[in-house]
Amino acid sequence: MTLDLDDIAAHLTDSPEQADALIDLSNVVRDTAIGGPHARSLDRLGLVLDALARRTGDRNATAYALADRSLRHQVHEYPDRTEPALLVAWIESGLVEELPDADERLLDLAEGLGLPVISRDGFADFRLTHPWIQGNTTQFLSPVPTPVRAVKLAERDMGIRSPAQISRKLEESDLKAHGLLAGRNRRPMTEVVRRHWRCPERSCTLYDSHRGSAVRLPRMKRGVPVCEVHRTPLLDDGPRTGIAQLKLLVEGDCVHRFTLDVDSTVILGRDPGSGGISLYDHIDPERLRRISRAHLSVQVSAQSLALRNLGGNGTRLRRSGARQSGPLTNEDRVALHVGDTVELAAGIHLARSARRFPAEIAAAWQSSTNRRQTPRSAAATTMLGERATDADSG
Repeated sequence: MTLDLDDIAAHLTDSPEQADALIDLSNVVRDTAIGGPHARSLDRLGLVLDALARRTGDRNATAYALADRSLRHQVHEYPDRTEPALLVAWIESGLVEELPDADERLLDLAEGLGLPVISRDGFADFRLTHPWIQGNTTQFLSPVPTPVRAVKLAERDMGIRSPAQISRKLEESDLKAHGLLAGRNRRPMTEVVRRHWRCPERSCTLYDSHRGSAVRLPRMKRGVPVCEVHRTPLLDDGPRTGIAQLKLLVEGDCVHRFTLDVDSTVILGRDPGSGGISLYDHIDPERLRRISRAHLSVQVSAQSLALRNLGGNGTRLRRSGARQSGPLTNEDRVALHVGDTVELAAGIHLARSARRFPAEIAAAWQSSTNRRQTPRSAAATTMLGERATDADSG
């Protein structure tokens, strides 16, 4: 299965903060292991986006795509001339970010946002400036062909590259870039993401958290965050509160995203009270009756996102790759990982945005197999039951 070229645009976003994954578009389009024999093909992007939807459990999953400027050239390598024209249209509309070489920007976003990267590239020439790539087994996804002309996304073991291997790759990349070494010794992107920034130009609100309608992440130029409009260094405007995202899925469609602050605990349900997350405006009344007033407690930390069932209607958790779901208890908190889905009621699910925090990623590297299992015991489940206490006491 693959998306038609006309349908692909609906699964691309112009905002990396709203994406479920980052796509190394030049790498995917040239990947002859999937999607036919042509040297370049946009059909491969459709296959990858379809695989992302299956992996996340969200048929409307979106990706932020970055491409090298060279991808629009060599039009004879595409199946026909409509594909490079379509690629240019996506670039001009902001659905694809085009750069002379997209790798550095791609890895900056991956490090800062914790988003998975879909690519077969080993990024050996960036392992000195992005040491988090070394030994990473969770954040890079490779498109793998399946027997039914589809692909699945498999987590890659990036391995450890020796200093000699890194050095050789650096020399190759430097030659490719005509000896330009910009950005090799910059400050970590994670430090930049943890701060708010503002442009010194008084009229610019692009990065202003107080006046801007959509605060954007800054671009990096030789280790310094700069305004992409005025090309001037940005001013530090204080710490940025960490966030995580939950997606509300109704029959597989994402109908809303909830943004949660790190170091917070919130109650989610039909009518959770002050400070809670109400599902009232996002689910039809008949389905809503099957969700408790205070259904679920969500605790967010820099290391994890953990859940505890509250309502008498029960909550079920299905781990990524598992065939069956298991019930949550009313006592223990259980970690929710990317790819897991939580069933609140028939057809109503929660899933995590693919964004993960650096501390959580590091913990996953150290123990990629030590995921906490779903408890076997569970609270009694009824059709429309309510627990006596709707507040979270944990």
